[in-house]
Amino acid sequence: MNKLARKMVEFLKKEDGPTAVEYAVMLALIIVVCIAAITALGQTASQTFTDVNTGISGS
Repeated sequence: MNKLARKMVEFLKKEDGPTAVEYAVMLALIIVVCIAAITALGQTASQTFTDVNTGISGS
């Protein structure tokens, strides 16, 4: 039983698990920011193409 308790304490002291979770949270935040930026740029680009098309057609 003592060996099991030591293994459990050793497992809880390791920082591999929390580090992996922190990296996963950072990755999720980066992905959210990228999606928001792409969405905003996509709408701006679409509006620019519409303006150019209107300008060419109206000339």
